[in-house]
Amino acid sequence: MATLLMAIMIGLLLLGFPMMIPLITASVVGFVMMFDGFGQMGTFIQQMMGGIRPASLIAVPMFILAADIMTRGHSADRLINMVMAFIGHIKGGLAISTATSCTLFGAVSGSTQATVVAVGSPLRPKMLKAGYSDSFTLALIINASDIAFLIPPSIGMIIYGVISETSIAELFIAGIGPGLLILVMFSLYCLYYAHKNEVPTEPKASWSERLVAVRMALWPLFFPVIIVGGIYGGIFSPTEAAAVCVLYAFLLEFVVFRSLKLKEIYRIAKSTGLITAVVFILVAVGNGFSWILSFAQVPQAILESVGVNEAGPVGVLIAICVAFFIACMFVDPIVVILVLTPIFAPAIQSTGLDPVLVGVLITLQVAIGSATPPFGCDIFTAIAIFKRPYMEVIRGTPPFIFMLVAAAGLIIAFPDIALFLRDMAFPD
Repeated sequence: MATLLMAIMIGLLLLGFPMMIPLITASVVGFVMMFDGFGQMGTFIQQMMGGIRPASLIAVPMFILAADIMTRGHSADRLINMVMAFIGHIKGGLAISTATSCTLFGAVSGSTQATVVAVGSPLRPKMLKAGYSDSFTLALIINASDIAFLIPPSIGMIIYGVISETSIAELFIAGIGPGLLILVMFSLYCLYYAHKNEVPTEPKASWSERLVAVRMALWPLFFPVIIVGGIYGGIFSPTEAAAVCVLYAFLLEFVVFRSLKLKEIYRIAKSTGLITAVVFILVAVGNGFSWILSFAQVPQAILESVGVNEAGPVGVLIAICVAFFIACMFVDPIVVILVLTPIFAPAIQSTGLDPVLVGVLITLQVAIGSATPPFGCDIFTAIAIFKRPYMEVIRGTPPFIFMLVAAAGLIIAFPDIALFLRDMAFPD
């Protein structure tokens, strides 16, 4: 049955249907096959509704709304200008500034696609003018945006936390170390690329210009302080942090910066509502689909067939990384988390793996897959935003994918990269 359902999903995806249609179709077909008709469809609907019932999911639309407000306002530009003022003049500094800006905006938005738009739109023309190739520039933007999936707040971590019943606060802080590791790896590659291709440097900013840039960026820099400091200071929960971020983004862009007018609220709310509707449909149907697979004992059959049940902790982690990486090359990351997490849950429990470590690796893998051909969602976001052909967008991605895979390997070999800050914040 699993083979048939996957064939249905892949077939409908190749025909151009949006992700929710293949998922709904496969779920309904699987239900009919198990229960010989539609007579007990109410059970399936209950499972769908159960998927969107957890209160933690309220954080998702609020982070989306906050990111939408900031993307349309001045926050991203001020963060970019601050980074450029300090490192834009060194060899490869513009490229490093792009990667750093993606990291900072990821700490504000939690969305890879919002980061592609907010950081890529102003910095891509500057990189092209400075002498970087378009293929390198596009690959850097879409892969550095993956860091937004790891640095809190992360929508992917929220979804994983809800599905696996893992602490979202612990997941958030565990993503900081891997996110910074990837930023360092990307920065070193940018240095190498700039020296190899003799990319000219940018003019060095004076200290007075740097102080002005810092002053202009102070307000946006309070977003990660609010999120991380508020959660780990015990002031509010991750869901409450999302609500505070929306209020702060509104006050910042509408009152302090005055970059947006009140009449734009409707357009922003409509955009957020549409994205949230898609996300929640995927979460609901994904939960129903996972229930069908579990009811049919598909996870056990898959794990036994590939020998995961007999593998040790490292073997299970490698299997998880490979499965999530490949799946996200074809399917939306949220759907992959919803469908595959329950499949690997028995192996994770039997080997005693830390669910927070697993969550970080899963989040990293879905981020990698989001920027990996053939159907990574960030690739198509870049195509739509920058109006460039598919082959040009993906041409420069292999070195970045290699570094991201290497980062996953380092996390498996040295789990403290992810767990050190978690253990400090949440000592047992």
